[in-house]
Amino acid sequence: MGNKVIATALPEVKLIEPEVFCDEFGFCFESFSADEFIDDLSQAFQFVQDRHSRAVHGVLRGLHYQVQRPQGRLMRVVVGEVFAVAVDVRLNSPNFGKWCGAYLSAANYRQIWAPPGFALGFVVLSNFAECLWKTTEYWFPELERCILWRDPDIGVEWPIDFEPTLGAKDAAGRRLYEAENIA
Repeated sequence: MGNKVIATALPEVKLIEPEVFCDEFGFCFESFSADEFIDDLSQAFQFVQDRHSRAVHGVLRGLHYQVQRPQGRLMRVVVGEVFAVAVDVRLNSPNFGKWCGAYLSAANYRQIWAPPGFALGFVVLSNFAECLWKTTEYWFPELERCILWRDPDIGVEWPIDFEPTLGAKDAAGRRLYEAENIA
């Protein structure tokens, strides 16, 4: 089994598209292989935690990241569809404040890799969606930060024609240039 690694507008952020085997009984694919992941992305990351979330249509989460102990995240959707966005929040990066986005769904099997130093967010486009993440660092709520989803300095083009539903943390997001970023 093999995964195809697809470049995005940000060199470090990748889409991973697995080879899916289907027959009349169902499907099978390899969602993660350490050998392939390290070879294709030229990074030696160790995943330490898996997370699972569910949200309903119109919910927007993010743009989240973690300071002091930044997380790399490999995200996929197992039910429904989302539009996922990664933003470079590394102050010393030539791509600081730039973003890329991709549709992830249970139907397309795609995953997004956002390495440490990138904020990640998504909006649910289907009736509901369930997402799985593998992370390279544990989640520390006190180290989590949130960039405002509609920060005009970033200019994410969210593919929505409605006002998204935000949790308290997401509604309180800060603009990129006011936020604590990663050096």
